[in-house]
Amino acid sequence: MLGGPSGGPGYSDYRLMAMQRAQHPHVRVRAEVAEALASDRPVVALESTLIAHGLPRPINLELARELEAIVRKEGGVPATVGVVRGQAVVGLDADELELIASDPSIRKLSVRDLAPAMAGVGHGATTVASTAFLAGCVGVRLFATGGLGGVHREARQTWDESADLLALTRSPVAVVCAGVKSILDVSATLERLETLSVPVIGYRTLRFPGFYLADSGQPLEWSVDSPADAAQVISAQLSLTNGGLIIANPIPEAEQLDPDLHARVLNQGLEALQRRGVRGKAITPALLDYFHQATGGASLRVNQQVVRNNARLATQIALALGRT
Repeated sequence: MLGGPSGGPGYSDYRLMAMQRAQHPHVRVRAEVAEALASDRPVVALESTLIAHGLPRPINLELARELEAIVRKEGGVPATVGVVRGQAVVGLDADELELIASDPSIRKLSVRDLAPAMAGVGHGATTVASTAFLAGCVGVRLFATGGLGGVHREARQTWDESADLLALTRSPVAVVCAGVKSILDVSATLERLETLSVPVIGYRTLRFPGFYLADSGQPLEWSVDSPADAAQVISAQLSLTNGGLIIANPIPEAEQLDPDLHARVLNQGLEALQRRGVRGKAITPALLDYFHQATGGASLRVNQQVVRNNARLATQIALALGRT
């Protein structure tokens, strides 16, 4: 009999499913990743949009390699996700990673873009939504990224809401992130996550982090104090539903962007993008680039540190999850 509290599958049952899902007909799983899933070793998914669109060259490739090294150092197996020659890949190899980082024509692919990209035999970088989706398809349960997408500030008029939120209702993956990007409507994003029944768990905090900032100004109802505690929550979530959850890991205050500088640059950046008519999925990379330029690179350094911290914590949780 399956071991979840509600009679559904518990985490131990997902280990068996992982071996089966690693043979997904539409997803190529790197041999090292498939072997790790089959032998119950911790695997951490990493997104490729950060590499292709989130950071300037050559820093993007350097960080991509560093993140994989961090996962390995902590005892896990990294699985950077992307689409190469029309094939979804969980666990890009070194050449594929370099392709995603260096080719300026790489497309940004959310879940809805996967089928046309694959049918067109093209390359693409996966967003948080599509990375979580593909990782979930093959049994990877931990995913580290920087900041989650969410509800945009003018959503009442534009209906602009990231597909990341809905994807978490359908992907049995825990996303370790530094909250949502602070350029978004944080309060509205948390309301949507509540409506979608996506748990948001603070890591050693009851304040929702704001990506560049340790505290977005919004409270949380739940928190955990250790990777083992986080693993217990994830195990319970997977036993109850096929949906995912968020582990919100704030950057330490000593490493955050200066809050006054952040507020000033954010207001200036939003005004600049409005004048230029930037809309939709182009907003996030445009604002991140504006922050980089206007802060003299300080925001870029924070961005990199956020992802490093999250890759480290995600691996620690993956190790603990394997022991549950």
